[in-house]
Amino acid sequence: MSVQPANPMPAAPTSCAPMTDAAKLLLVEAFRTSLQTSDWALFRSLLTEDASWTLPGDNKISGTAEGVDAVVERVKLIASYGVNFEFLRPLYSRDHVALSLHNTAERDGRVLDEYLSTVCFLREGRIHAIETYLSDVPGMNAFFV
Repeated sequence: MSVQPANPMPAAPTSCAPMTDAAKLLLVEAFRTSLQTSDWALFRSLLTEDASWTLPGDNKISGTAEGVDAVVERVKLIASYGVNFEFLRPLYSRDHVALSLHNTAERDGRVLDEYLSTVCFLREGRIHAIETYLSDVPGMNAFFV
């Protein structure tokens, strides 16, 4: 009699089925609207209570914000610098979505001009974690002081 190894990765429950690309697009559109209109209640509604957001660099917005309140405060801080959020396109994976953006701003003689990907890790139809990848970390460090 042979023993079958246990399946190390059980099937995901149906309640955790991946979102459709159409549902992800609606989430992306709400994300964009919340940033462009400073609708922080809408932004908050897109997040899980234990959401996190990680940004590279060594400046006022760098590091990991943990918990929905900290993530909302992070986005408010970014917006307070007068950042123009230009959404280029959504990028889809099976389970998650990324946003391709071009962020620009000018403040106190400092210029921000960077391309970034903001990867949104999804859980049960909302954003559980955000990780941002930047084209110009030194430029971000110089701008967000």
